[in-house]
Amino acid sequence: MIMRNFIAFTDHLSTSVGKSFSWCIVVLMFGTCYEVVMAYVFNAPTLWNFDFSMQMYGAILMMSGAYCLATEAHVRGDVIYRLFSQRTQAWIDLVLYFIFFFPGVVALAFYGYEYAALAWKIKETSWSSPAQIQIYMVKSMIPAAGILLIIQGVSEVFRSIICIQTGQWPARLVIVEET
Repeated sequence: MIMRNFIAFTDHLSTSVGKSFSWCIVVLMFGTCYEVVMAYVFNAPTLWNFDFSMQMYGAILMMSGAYCLATEAHVRGDVIYRLFSQRTQAWIDLVLYFIFFFPGVVALAFYGYEYAALAWKIKETSWSSPAQIQIYMVKSMIPAAGILLIIQGVSEVFRSIICIQTGQWPARLVIVEET
C-alpha cells in the first residue's frame, strides 16, 4: 500500500510539473512572435530574445523528463520487450533502472547542483549574446530535473516490484497512446 501511495503521489507531482512547464511553449511562441514583428515590421530586433528562447527551450526540455517517464511518453525500442510476459518486463525494467537510469540521473542531480551553485555564486550571465542576461536562475533547473527524475525513477522501481509480485503493471495516472 505504501508503494502504491508513493506511485500515486509521484505521478501527480511529475504530471503537475510537466503540465505547468508545458506553458513555456505558449510563452516561447509569444516571445518568438514579438521578435518577428520587431525585426521585420519595425526593423528593430531585440537583443534579449535569443537568450529568452534558449531559456524557454531549456526549461521545457529539463522539466519534461519526469513527466515523460511517468506517462511512458519517452521513446522506447521495445520490439522484443513487448513480446515478454509482464513479470519478465518488470524484471528487465528493474535491472536496467539500477544499471543505467539511476547512475545517470544521480549524476545529473549531483553535478547539476555544483554547476548551478557556481552559477549562483558568480551571478553568471550569458556570454553568447550582447544582452548578457542572467542565466544562473535557469541553471537551477538542472538539479531540480535530476531530483524529479530520481523521485519518478523510485516510483518506476516500485511499479516493477508490484508487477513482479502480482503479474500486472499498476495503472498509470495518464496513459499515452502509441502511434
